[in-house]
Amino acid sequence: MNKTSLRIVLAATALAALGACAHRDAHQDGRLTATATLTPTTGNSTTGSVRFAQSGETVRVVGEISGLRPGAEHGFHVHERGDCSSGDGMSTGGHFNPGGAPHGRHGAGTHHVGDMPSLRANANGVARFDFTSTSIRLGNGPNSVVGKGLIVHRDPDDYATQPTGNAGPRLACAVITRS
Repeated sequence: MNKTSLRIVLAATALAALGACAHRDAHQDGRLTATATLTPTTGNSTTGSVRFAQSGETVRVVGEISGLRPGAEHGFHVHERGDCSSGDGMSTGGHFNPGGAPHGRHGAGTHHVGDMPSLRANANGVARFDFTSTSIRLGNGPNSVVGKGLIVHRDPDDYATQPTGNAGPRLACAVITRS
């Protein structure tokens, strides 16, 4: 191999290594994303989509959910299993709680990792939301919600009843998937 060919091979190898590092660093820098497409449980009409984007230690959660009771508040939680196979959403199990914390209000004291802010539907039964969480993660680790279930409940979360918040039946279910 002549010097020119060797330089080309070395340059290509260096570029490939830099590309791999850049890809790894993008994930380490928190630019992970995930999505969830909510489908109604049996007898309900609630649907929607949710996007998750992690930047550093913060995950931004943005979405729109329709088919809700107009003007009402609805519990919203990440559940332990990404399984929407049962008609009632119960196949997702309980709230995602890898640390064994008591149920509580998202962003205020101790709470399950899966405790999200309740959703408020407008007069048309649509909830639009955009909030951040420092509890959930999209990468590896115990607080990763990727592969977990996402549930919208019929009733508001009372943030006190253990371990569920007394949010009632499950209106819609999704599996959170990396995008």
